[in-house]
Amino acid sequence: MKILLLGASGSIGQQTLDVMKKNPSDFILTGFSVGYRTRCIGSILRKFPTVTHVYLRDEHKVKYFQKKHPSVTFYSEKFFHLEDLINAVDCDMVVNALVGFSGLLPSIRALDLDKKLALANKESLVAGGEIINKILDSGKGKLYPIDSEHSALWKCLKVDDKNVSKMVLTASGGSFRKLNRDELKNVTVKDALNHPTWSMGKKITIDSATMINKCFEIIEAGYLYRYPSSKIDVKLHDESYLHSYLIYKNGLCRGEINKPDMRNPIKFALYEGKIPFETKSFSSLEDLKGLHFHDFDLARYPLVGLAKLVLDKKGTYGVALNRANEVAVQAFLNEEISFLDIEYIVFKIMKEHKSIKDPIVPDILRVDHEVEIKARKIVEKIKKGERE
Repeated sequence: MKILLLGASGSIGQQTLDVMKKNPSDFILTGFSVGYRTRCIGSILRKFPTVTHVYLRDEHKVKYFQKKHPSVTFYSEKFFHLEDLINAVDCDMVVNALVGFSGLLPSIRALDLDKKLALANKESLVAGGEIINKILDSGKGKLYPIDSEHSALWKCLKVDDKNVSKMVLTASGGSFRKLNRDELKNVTVKDALNHPTWSMGKKITIDSATMINKCFEIIEAGYLYRYPSSKIDVKLHDESYLHSYLIYKNGLCRGEINKPDMRNPIKFALYEGKIPFETKSFSSLEDLKGLHFHDFDLARYPLVGLAKLVLDKKGTYGVALNRANEVAVQAFLNEEISFLDIEYIVFKIMKEHKSIKDPIVPDILRVDHEVEIKARKIVEKIKKGERE
């Protein structure tokens, strides 16, 4: 299978390359994109000589790489849109390992072109779930999730998708899972980036600490599996070994138990779910000896409650949620605001948002831009001590 990898320099991108390298007879890398971290380009081209196209954000480095690798065509974002790379590259599958809203348009383009899409970009479904499902319903493209939670649910549904009572996403609780609300007031960026079980990029690690990543995953699950918010729950799990599970109407459960390694869901997505896998049936979580679980507390992680709003109301609520969070997380990483200010900004944006029903792509792009401006203004007010 010919693969175009978007986001090759990130954590998921690098692990995707690991999986492909270990299965050279099954996968051919024909193109990839990186952001500003261009040092990996030479190494990837040496390992995958089949690459014909590379996209990078830094236009000043295009000439350097083009001269060094004349058989490869290089593009930069100044003259070329990332989604246009999908048109240019000969590929069967697009692996979207991009971080943030920038992953939405490439996801839409891949499906519109009837490509297979292995999706690790949460924001594609959070901001554009309605549009993506309409494309899929029209018969174009195939969508395979890479998130460990959604991969686990996919496997369980493949075994038995009848009479499901609840879909349960497990969550580590993030870097501050042992802290109460009051103790969160003075946590630092360094503290937040110290995740207890997973090694991830900065943004998703912060999203795990606020638990908005679980909010996003509930929304993703709703769109991926067409389940209402009322049938999707969250359970805290210390070790991150049970990746998610189903509860059936007869009380029995089925889940995937595996070490926290993203290469497993990546491989399952690349093979379109057509390789052997194991799920475990159990009567209750108490049957899983050595693993620890806790009830989810919405008062402790209030951002998770916004998933219900997005899934129930749809429209552009997901766009507003995603952009408000992106601005707030970046401001926190820049040490412009406190950790709890992330929640404040997101809730303020969501409360004031006027959603557009049945949005099309121009609506989504406009709302994304407008929310970014509003969120930045809130950040500036907080910096000046003018928080409302």
